Amino acid sequence: MNRSDLIDELAARFGNLKQNDIDFAANTILDAIGDALFAGRRIEIRGFGSFSIRQRLARTRHNPRNGDIVIVPAMRVVHFKPGKALRESVDK
Repeated sequence: MNRSDLIDELAARFGNLKQNDIDFAANTILDAIGDALFAGRRIEIRGFGSFSIRQRLARTRHNPRNGDIVIVPAMRVVHFKPGKALRESVDK
């Protein structure tokens, strides 16, 4: 599901709201999550899961095509840990 699919799903569930209002609300929420992660903060949505930033160290890897050594720089990556309710619903 992408952003437009999410907006379409919300519009189908909440027929009394305008498409523009749903679009604005969804974009505002997703932008706020992105801004918080960019600032290094942790996001927790009860029943769904939590998003946090993890630091990956620089490392060396081999290019499988030609065997050359490639240096992968250190980077920050988003980590998602599903909540208990989400894990249980997916397991069913």
